Amino acid sequence: MRQAEVLFEVKGRAGVITLNSPATLNAVSLAMVRAMHPQLAAWAGDPAVGHVIVRAVGDKAFSAGGDIRALYRWGRAGDEAFCTFFHDEYRLNACIKRFPKPYIALIDGIVMGGGVGVSIHGSHRVAGDRMTFAMPETGIGLFPDVGGTFFLPRLPGETGLYLGLTGTRIRTGDALALGLATHFVPSARHAELFAALCEADDVDGCLGRFAAATAETPLTAQRPEIDRHFGFDTLDGIIASLTAATGR
Repeated sequence: MRQAEVLFEVKGRAGVITLNSPATLNAVSLAMVRAMHPQLAAWAGDPAVGHVIVRAVGDKAFSAGGDIRALYRWGRAGDEAFCTFFHDEYRLNACIKRFPKPYIALIDGIVMGGGVGVSIHGSHRVAGDRMTFAMPETGIGLFPDVGGTFFLPRLPGETGLYLGLTGTRIRTGDALALGLATHFVPSARHAELFAALCEADDVDGCLGRFAAATAETPLTAQRPEIDRHFGFDTLDGIIASLTAATGR
């Protein structure tokens, strides 16, 4: 029997969502979206659930993005499911942003596109050592979706525009420095952290006991150049600045 792509349970004080499709790098499917939204609505009104934890099965990815294969098939066939997917996904992203209780994403491995959508809008984003963040939609001719046009402009300086236009991948240190992650907890302690969060009444206090520092911030070190070249109002201005600096 095929396992569900997303699992739900209540453990202690926590409502737990587990992305359970490691073979697809936990790509966010329409079935996942349609299962998560009503479950969150139910937990929002359940006094037994103090907070929500979102985690993923597998070491490679929290979620590598949306279900691009399905979107491609629907688009080619003119299937209305293509539009339905984005409609339902955006409603889920808005639900997460407005969720009235702590929403903690335990992010390790790849988090891109649709995976960012089910994590970045939550109140707490906990990065592990293996976190690799990107919004690579421009590479397939799309704008940075799942609320990218909301959270990217709110990053320091011009880093959000840079990440959105280039699809550049960044690691844990830069994600923390830019505010994409709220905490860093070493991957080896995520299981211990999960167990503690399930029993915690004070989410911030619990995360504070596990949080560590990380100094790996190569993108942050490039801030002066990023701000200079990407601080124009038009794409032509950005390209002209980069061309003048590189001679290409």
